[in-house]
Amino acid sequence: MDLTAVEPEPALRAEAAKSGVPVLDARADHLPLPDGSVDEVVVSGVLCSVPHQAAAPAEFRRVLRPGGRLRFYEHVRARTPLRARWRDLPALVWPRLMGGCLPNRDTRTAIEAAGFVVSHCRELIFPPGAKVSVVAPRIVGVARKGPDQP
Repeated sequence: MDLTAVEPEPALRAEAAKSGVPVLDARADHLPLPDGSVDEVVVSGVLCSVPHQAAAPAEFRRVLRPGGRLRFYEHVRARTPLRARWRDLPALVWPRLMGGCLPNRDTRTAIEAAGFVVSHCRELIFPPGAKVSVVAPRIVGVARKGPDQP
């Protein structure tokens, strides 16, 4: 099995390279990989941070082979109106402190809008039992590129 990582931040890329895994200097919305060349894309805390959220899942879909999977673990917007509004307040400062992280995005919708079929997705609070957290809830799941999709 071949594994390639992508990291645009130089310090994090250098740290990741210590693992022995090849690390590309690239961004999620512009992967230097051929169309249909990847079996799986795995992201964690990526879709909350990319400047244009729709571009990254579209790029994942481009590089995935038909039937390929996107595995994700991401911050998402709270479902309850009160919690969602509360999380909008730190979103004014949080991105500047945390590398562009916007923890109030509707990430599952962005994944589906890119043409993925979500086969598994669950919401969780992390850390478990947290009453107050800027980055809760989160979703973890799997989406598939359809076998007939280019």
